[in-house]
Amino acid sequence: MPVPEPEFRPELILGALNKHGVKFVLIGGFAAVIHGSPYVTTDLDVVPETSRANLERLSDALREIDARVWTSGEPDGLPFSHSAESLARAQIWNLVTRYGRLDISFQPSGTTGFADLVRDAVHLEILDSEVDVASLADVIRSKEAAGREKDRVVLPTLRRLLDATRGDS
Repeated sequence: MPVPEPEFRPELILGALNKHGVKFVLIGGFAAVIHGSPYVTTDLDVVPETSRANLERLSDALREIDARVWTSGEPDGLPFSHSAESLARAQIWNLVTRYGRLDISFQPSGTTGFADLVRDAVHLEILDSEVDVASLADVIRSKEAAGREKDRVVLPTLRRLLDATRGDS
């Protein structure tokens, strides 16, 4: 019988990242929800700044929230040892934590990574944490480039939200 994933507690994941001073941009479905998307998401997607010091802080935060490598065959996750160097060796980390799913991407589809996304990000307080949220245009750009079915489904709604913020009708 499959093990259920932990309850999604984004405020606790964001809180741990902030507590450790991790510089990141929030992307993906949660960023889309912040911009007004009605679609529910059950994970956080972040793009960290890639300096060694920031990746060390990220590694510390991941230890605090008991991050494990997520796979569909092991929804409870596989333990992994990590450091700034080992985190930088992969482009994407699909993780499960004691507070739910966390995906880390260093270069999301359609972007060149943190510097590209932080330029137009909106700095907000979300769930008691200071967070840089990718602009809606950048969320759309990344979802278009990814080309996944789950992204194609939400793109029309996201484009309408973007048009509404620009005053187009």
